[in-house]
Amino acid sequence: MRRGKLAWLLLVMALLVAGCGQSGPDMDGGRKVLHIFQFKVEIAEAMDRLKVEYEKEHPDIKLDIQTVGGGSDYGASLRSKFASGEEPDIFNIGGYTEMEMWQEYLEDLTDEPWVKDVKEIALEPMTKNGRLYGMPVNLEGYGFIYNKDLFAKAGIKEKPVTLSGLREAAEKLKAVGITPFSNGYQEWFVLGNHNVNAAFANQKDPADFIRGLTEGRYKFADDPVFERWTKLLDLTLEYGNPNPLTTDYNTQVTMFANGEAAMLQQGNWTQVQLDGINPDLNLGILPMPIDDTGEDNDKLFVGVPNNWVIYKDSPMKEEAKEFLNWLVTSETGKRFITKEFKFIPAFDSIEGTEEDLGALGMEVLNYTDAGKALTWNWFRFPNGMPSEFASIIQAYIGGKIDKAGMFEQFQQNWDNLSVE
Repeated sequence: MRRGKLAWLLLVMALLVAGCGQSGPDMDGGRKVLHIFQFKVEIAEAMDRLKVEYEKEHPDIKLDIQTVGGGSDYGASLRSKFASGEEPDIFNIGGYTEMEMWQEYLEDLTDEPWVKDVKEIALEPMTKNGRLYGMPVNLEGYGFIYNKDLFAKAGIKEKPVTLSGLREAAEKLKAVGITPFSNGYQEWFVLGNHNVNAAFANQKDPADFIRGLTEGRYKFADDPVFERWTKLLDLTLEYGNPNPLTTDYNTQVTMFANGEAAMLQQGNWTQVQLDGINPDLNLGILPMPIDDTGEDNDKLFVGVPNNWVIYKDSPMKEEAKEFLNWLVTSETGKRFITKEFKFIPAFDSIEGTEEDLGALGMEVLNYTDAGKALTWNWFRFPNGMPSEFASIIQAYIGGKIDKAGMFEQFQQNWDNLSVE
């Protein structure tokens, strides 16, 4: 049995034993309490400011906002909440596999007034059988963030959108003494979520390919897209910093921000940290090309990192719906999303500016609106597979296994984690 499903069955058993749910709303000084359990630590302080604004506009409601993330295990904390009968009214989950895991606890939000304004790319992760079960928190996008001034110094005049173009740019950077790539390959998510996703997102039909891997119709070793992906990985190693396996996220970002490297594989979420180190950086985002197909490669990986969902048996269900609607339709809520949270809005009805979102966020938004986006797929993987991908790729980078061995271990771990 898949480990994730076993854990889930244990949770369900705990819920049945607990046999309790909220019989009525919690009250505080005559106000109903709306419990929100959220993941994104970077907006925790802004959420406290939002709480003040919301309670001012809704004097009969008190928001109880708890944030668990960063180094803490949000998923485990959320499961503990449900197992103990302290179900939050509103909480965060990812899409696809996580939606399936939490399906029986989710309120159907299909008929909510904000649904018509959700960007198309943000609907799929939380849609099942034509019904929508979550509101996208925001959009995020990633590729190779690059220093435009260092590119100019190396004489790179055109944005490389092919693998050979990226190699040519790396050669020019190296020739003037600039390290092309800052590789933070100590971090599991850089490899196990984002890097390997290039091989999934470039499939003709990523969802079918993932199903086919589980059903035995496809194999990693036989797939030409995975073969091409390894060429991109090898390129970053050939032209990257020494010791990438001992380079963590902070070191990777700092190296780039200090001008020691011209590119790093990260996304718009890095803007705040980069600005804090060097606010004068002239930044852009490049695609991560795995071949030489030209303009077809000029796309970024864009997705929804998390979704707001409502516990369907909550006694505060209607108040929860009102909060989410207020968040994305009121002027106050929209201001918080763009100016306070610095989020790329997942709604056509919410506009962001470069001043609000930063240069990276604005570029991701422009790519998205132009239809030049590739999918995030790690939410579809078997439970635990991203960390397995990361450790296997790290072994390849460290020379412990060759490419054939890497694909073989990919297959073994995928098969093991996919077993019913």
